Parts: sequence; C-alpha cells; structure tokens
Amino acid sequence: MSTNERATRALKEILQKPGNDVCADCGALDPGWGSCSLGVFICLDCSGIHRNIPEISKVKSLRLSHWEDQEVQFMAENGNELMKAKYEADVPVYYYKPTHKDCQVLREQWIRAKYERKEFSKPGKSLTYESETREGTLMKRGRDNGQFLNRRFVLSEREGNLKYYTKYDAKEPKAVIKVDTINATFQPEKIGNPNGLQITYLKDYSTRNIFVYHDSGKEIVDWFNSIRAVQLQYLRVAFPGATDAELVPKLTRNFVKEGYMEKTGPRQTEGFKKRWFTLDQRRLMYFKDPLDAFAKGEVFLGNNDNHYSASAGLPPGTHCNGAWQYGITIETPDRSFLFTCETESDQLDWLKHFKNVMNTQMSPQDYTMEALLKHRH
Repeated sequence: MSTNERATRALKEILQKPGNDVCADCGALDPGWGSCSLGVFICLDCSGIHRNIPEISKVKSLRLSHWEDQEVQFMAENGNELMKAKYEADVPVYYYKPTHKDCQVLREQWIRAKYERKEFSKPGKSLTYESETREGTLMKRGRDNGQFLNRRFVLSEREGNLKYYTKYDAKEPKAVIKVDTINATFQPEKIGNPNGLQITYLKDYSTRNIFVYHDSGKEIVDWFNSIRAVQLQYLRVAFPGATDAELVPKLTRNFVKEGYMEKTGPRQTEGFKKRWFTLDQRRLMYFKDPLDAFAKGEVFLGNNDNHYSASAGLPPGTHCNGAWQYGITIETPDRSFLFTCETESDQLDWLKHFKNVMNTQMSPQDYTMEALLKHRH
C-alpha cells in the first residue's frame, strides 16, 4: 500500500471519531478538507476561508492532497471536539454562530474570530461587542433615491436603542429604534453587497426596513453581534425569570422565506400584481420592490384552530389575469387572500412554510400582534 493510500485510510478512520463527521466551523455534513495546522475537519466552503489566513491555517483535501505521516498523526491527536473546547471555550451566548446556510461574511468572521483573533479561547476576555456604546458610520440606502450614503449610527445599551444621524455632527437623530423591536439579517444578494445587512424594526406598529453595509466584513459583523448583545441585556431585564436559552431565539432571526408572488386585492376582481413577499415568523409582508422601506400590507398567519388555513389553487371562478398560474389561497377569520406563483415548486415551497407556521401554537406575543394588526386594518 502506498504512503498516500495509507494516509487516506488513516484519515477515513479519524473521521469516524465523534464530532469529526461535520464541519468544525459551520456544521455541514461530510467535511472533505482538513486544516493540518489547526487539527480540524472542514467543508469545501470553509476551507476557502481558511485558505485566506495561510499564516494560521494550512488546508488539504482529505482525498486529493498528499499528507505527511506527522500531519495525519496531528489530526488524530486533535480533531473537532478537542479544538472546539480550545477555540470556542467561551463564546458569549448572544454571539451568532453561523451554519452552512449563512452567508460568506458571517462564516468568515466567525472563523477569523476563533482562530486568528482567538476571541473565545480565554474566559473573561473583554469583547468589542460588549462595550456599553457602539458608534460608527455605515453606508445606508436612501429611502427615496436608493443611493448609499455615510450615516452615523449609535447603539446604546443603557438607553436600549439604536440611533442614526444624517449629518455626522447633527444634534438630533433621524431615527431612534428600540432594540426590542429590531431584527437584523444579512441580505447580500438583495442589497447587492457581500456585507449587506437589513435592519427591520417596528415604527407605530408598521415594519420599517433600512439597508446598510460596511466595506469591512469585521465591522458589519461586529455591529450585528453588538445589536444581539444589547438585545440580550434588555431581555434579561424585561424577563428576569427567563433563561438565556429561552431568550436567545428572541434575538435576531433569518426570514423564513422571501420571493416574488402575484396577488390580487380584497375584492378579488382587481388584476394580479407582482409583489415581493417576506415571511417573518407569522407575518407575511408584501412590498412593491424588495428594497422598499415600508410594506404595502401584511397578512397575519394564525393557528389552524383559529380558522387560518392555506391551500393550493384559487377559488372556482377566480378571474386570473396574471402571468402566473400556480395559485395559493390563505383563509383568515376576516377574509381570504389569493396569490399565484411562477412555478409549481415555488407554490409547494410557500405552502409548506405557511402550513408549518399555522401548525405551530401561538405565543402570548403572537396574540398581541394579531390584535394590533386587526386594530390597524
């Protein structure tokens, strides 16, 4: 047996050890690469990020690269579980650990924070996300002209809010956003920038979107985790009996699904118009354009037991003049909403998500939101 075959066989065996069967950084299954300087097994995508920090990580393909005996030995002695204990010894609960579904900038900064900056190796290390005030400039998209301009942002733990100013030396902020209403989610494709972050918040019970980015990936991810840190502090005070495990899911969240559908108006005689839809937990919002500041409207998706349902197709006799044929009908206690999708797979995917939401029990906050939205309409 050649040296290389021996090495390949040995690596295969090491992969069987607990924890080595998933990527050490994003949890993707069947990692095909290893860092022979860090002793971890990683996926193809994360190996590309490791390659950008060659002074720390030396990556090799488990199948195609030539492995020296001592490198194989090093992988056997270390591995994902042991290195996690070392490099993730003290990750704060609010820090967002990306998965393989998350965008490049989140994964890259997580990898750099762990191995390059060693942020989580020593307990008690003071972290940039935990300063009481965070201040800096972000490029923010103008609501009316779509141009990105420099704006000063200030996040305050003491005040529990995020403010932004149109002029650097302005006394009055353009907006004061309460942290408990914020959701922040990375949207590189939608915003057209790899570091694009969408911040949504409630303003007079309406959802408002702002779109920002920073040229530095570290800076934008630091802002994101700082927002989460402040939110957690706020929630700990607001819900003193709750555990961190209960509070962390209330920090920022990814949208369940986004995409185009066509919809008709309440009388169902108007034409079907193409709209951009965002499903955020129980709220299905629709926009004329994906980068609009405000939704044109929204549908609250309650529980099946409370007369909410979603089904394929449109009611008989619906005049469907739109370009798209795959219908969805959502029934609520007040009215039915009609949508059409471009493809059958799109229709089935939306339906799957609608049904998942409607099968989930409603929380007290959901009932409050349902009442508010009814009141607003």
